[in-house]
Amino acid sequence: MRTTPRKRRTVVALAAAGALALAGCGDGGGPRPDGDANGGSTARTVRLPKLDGQRLQVVGVWTGPEQKAFTKVLEEFGKRTGANVSYVPTQDAMLNYIGTKIAGGSPPDVAMLQQVGALQQAVERKWAKPAGAEAEAQLAKNYSEGWRDLGAVDGTQYGVYFKAANKSLVWYNAAVFDNAGASEPKTWKELLATAETISASGVTPVSVGGADGWTLTDWFENVYLSQAGPEKYDRLAKHRIKWTDPSVTRALTTLAGLFGKPELIAGGAAGALQTEFPASVTQTFTGGDQPKAAMVFEGDFVSINIAQTEAEVGTDAKVFPFPAVDGGEPPVVTGGDVAVALTDRPASRALLTFLASPDAAAIWAAEGGFVSPNKSLDPAAYPNDVQRGIAKALIAAGDGFRFDMSDQMPQSFGGTPGKGEWKALQDFLKNPKDVAGTQARLEADAAKAYRSGS
Repeated sequence: MRTTPRKRRTVVALAAAGALALAGCGDGGGPRPDGDANGGSTARTVRLPKLDGQRLQVVGVWTGPEQKAFTKVLEEFGKRTGANVSYVPTQDAMLNYIGTKIAGGSPPDVAMLQQVGALQQAVERKWAKPAGAEAEAQLAKNYSEGWRDLGAVDGTQYGVYFKAANKSLVWYNAAVFDNAGASEPKTWKELLATAETISASGVTPVSVGGADGWTLTDWFENVYLSQAGPEKYDRLAKHRIKWTDPSVTRALTTLAGLFGKPELIAGGAAGALQTEFPASVTQTFTGGDQPKAAMVFEGDFVSINIAQTEAEVGTDAKVFPFPAVDGGEPPVVTGGDVAVALTDRPASRALLTFLASPDAAAIWAAEGGFVSPNKSLDPAAYPNDVQRGIAKALIAAGDGFRFDMSDQMPQSFGGTPGKGEWKALQDFLKNPKDVAGTQARLEADAAKAYRSGS
């Protein structure tokens, strides 16, 4: 993986089940000139092959509104090529699912992986196939070198990062802040003071989706990056320093300053551990100026969950950057979903080519809850100024980013429900006084995962 200055992107990993078939229809595919699809709704900048009748299965973790948005992308691919595309939502532990399907002789054609480590493991296990010349041409035209490098292993391009995320944002209920006389905090100390002010106004300040362990890794990573700095962040991500390091002690102690005050968290620790990510958002923006919580930390994709409420982004729902900790720089943690071909078929390579084009990105961008690393995407494709601002900042970062820490780690430690970092931090949320015990568990699990490489 490319190591560059200070920014990273994280993954939305939501559990799901079932499958949705998307039958290819329309004009039968084949290479086509630029033009409009769907009666002028989507400009065409990429030529795709004729794939009439070919079947293509795509797997990913997206469910709910995200699944619906991605479905529209796949439907457009089917209309342009004539391929019959099906999407299967899976559980977070994607490699386990893929391994089972490959062992059974029926691998998916394309997987949307959530982790740099998962991509590297898929290549090591000889599951992943090269992206192909057409996809590489789109990447060269539309992506910065840093994003291309993240999708490459040992110089060969395997992945296309289709969806990115800025996971250093705090979204808040504007009416609650106004009623409490609270302002947007710029430091961790100010965040805690703001939380106390809001609590005194009669509203619980912070919503935490602790049932999904990945949200807790994001809390830790933002605090750690700002407090310990990018160099140590890189070293911890590669397990070149231990989780028993004093820098981890300091970050967990800082987090305990919030997690250890149950009156500041909606439902207390017990309630947070039963709250899944989508609910952590909707409960913040439901109930007018008396919601269950005043603010929720997570990425730009929060806006797609806000859309399930009556709140409007930019007026009722506003956002501020994750605050700086102990004099450090404000953190920017990012992640992304990478498309990887698991079968060496023209349809698989064609989908990667399409996903690397601004045509595909524009479809989901219009739906909200999406940021693309595709620098050729017109910012006007985004539905509001808030989303446009987040997207422009990501593109302006160029190659100056780092990827989410847990997504760089072996999946068994950094990306599996009920295990490794997810479980250790859930236990920490339940008992934030146990900093040393949490560190010991993290180190034991990390050492085991890095030894096995899984």
